[in-house]
Amino acid sequence: MAPPTFCGLSGRPLSLLVSTIATTGFVLFGYDQGVMSGIISAAPFNNMFPATRGNSTMQGFTTAIYEIGCLFGAMFILGVGDLLGRRRAIILGGAIMFCGVIIQVTSMANSTPFAQFIVGRVIMGVGNGINTSTIPTYQAECSRTSNRGLLICIEGGVIAFGTCVAYWIDYGASYGPDNLTWRFPIAFQIVFALIISIPMYFLPESPRWLLTHERYEEADIVISALRGYDLDSSETALERDIIVDSIRASGGFAKSTPYKSLLTNGKTQHFRRVMLGASSQLMQQIGGCNAVIYYFPILFQESIGQSHNMALLMGGVNMIVYSIFATVSWFVIERVGRRKLFLIGTVGQMTSMIITFACLIPGTPTAAKGAAVGLFTYIASFGATWLPLPWLYPAEVNPIKTRAKANAVSTCSNWLFNFLIVMVTPIMITNIGWGTYLFFAVVNACFLPVIWIFYPETANRSLEEIDIIFAKGYVEKISYVKAAHEMPFLSDEEVEREAIRYGLIETVERVGGHHHPHGSSGVDGHPGGDDAEAQKLGGIRQRTSGAGSLGKDSEEKPSGNESEGLEQEHIDSKAE
Repeated sequence: MAPPTFCGLSGRPLSLLVSTIATTGFVLFGYDQGVMSGIISAAPFNNMFPATRGNSTMQGFTTAIYEIGCLFGAMFILGVGDLLGRRRAIILGGAIMFCGVIIQVTSMANSTPFAQFIVGRVIMGVGNGINTSTIPTYQAECSRTSNRGLLICIEGGVIAFGTCVAYWIDYGASYGPDNLTWRFPIAFQIVFALIISIPMYFLPESPRWLLTHERYEEADIVISALRGYDLDSSETALERDIIVDSIRASGGFAKSTPYKSLLTNGKTQHFRRVMLGASSQLMQQIGGCNAVIYYFPILFQESIGQSHNMALLMGGVNMIVYSIFATVSWFVIERVGRRKLFLIGTVGQMTSMIITFACLIPGTPTAAKGAAVGLFTYIASFGATWLPLPWLYPAEVNPIKTRAKANAVSTCSNWLFNFLIVMVTPIMITNIGWGTYLFFAVVNACFLPVIWIFYPETANRSLEEIDIIFAKGYVEKISYVKAAHEMPFLSDEEVEREAIRYGLIETVERVGGHHHPHGSSGVDGHPGGDDAEAQKLGGIRQRTSGAGSLGKDSEEKPSGNESEGLEQEHIDSKAE
């Protein structure tokens, strides 16, 4: 029997299509980040919106209000993401962004153009907040362990590509008619929004989300299609069963995860894992990235003394450097690991900011050229490390039960501090000059002990292995960094054994009086007899969790029909 298909594809081609559409969402994200940089100080834009002319506060507000929309979008996913599903959320986000673009480009001088433009930017931000909260989770849940890090790093890396495209479109449009100078770069976002929303309608839902909502048959179809397995194969059943175990271990099945689950610890360590993801997004923003990305032309004009056209041109060159270095993580993410890249990137960013502020202190044109070098090395360091990692780490480190809400919390922290930095940067540059870069150098130095002490390595781990790392650290009373370092890489069978050992799975059910650690098979690997009935009931390798979402011991009783013919064999949670 051939594997199921979506868009006529299965296996690797289908996974590639899913990744392509997902990464397009982050191209649009990057484009949005860069598009205002060449517009905000352009004369035609200032003529249409006089409040922005020569006013650093209003320039900051116009640029930063987009982040407030993104924050609202992330909060929306925090509230209803678990109910809506990954696929429908991404479609909705693209549609909202389309509407936001239309509102912005139709701003006319004979009405209230500035208010309309601001409303359009907020709506555009809502759509982007929805997508950036959802796409990394969708990608992580549809990917194989072996390439999950690469695929999400590619997502992060194409942010730089989108920003680069925006810079060069801004530069080209600056030579056109006044209306074209700002309307075309804004309108071009529609292309990306359509590429996201239309194909996503035909792509599969996340198999982990389907299983969380007990939609077993649909999940089997998606797993088979993504992996290229036959629908009735033992490989499909095994992968489905491991995901089911993970759902049970992290607190069981639920239509919507309660918010209080994010605040629990115990063997699942939900709260710690939320904080790890959210802190990575926070540090990405307060490290100064958007002070450079959004305001590079302004930095060149006001801090280094270049003309507007030269500042735009150098901004475009800087974005090419950004795009090139953003691909570095694609080749080293699994080999070097997340933790080392965080540390390397932090040292690079700190050093670059030191170079920048030190070269601005003399106030001479020659010394200012050294500051330009510092900005270039900063964006290279950021693109290679801190650009993709905070999108990958929260999607990996949080368990399936809280993943949607935890990822939304992480994205909320990103947009909240993004708004803060984008809002205050032009004011800081105007008032304290080189002190702006000294501030960011000190902030980056503070990241190093946080990463060294608290961030465990997740490279080459399945999402289910990461659950075991936190259970191991809690049970053995050791650092979670040490737990990740000590724990060997596990096979699927070893994941089950270690989950039992650390109390994530405390009872194994018997089907028809026989122990089935991986489900029994009939002819040619097809489920037979009692196992087939158990599958129908959604009861393959059912486990009861000893580490529920509230960090309490709990036991999930099978319902009437499921308990018939089933015996429970209690296994010591410390047994091998």
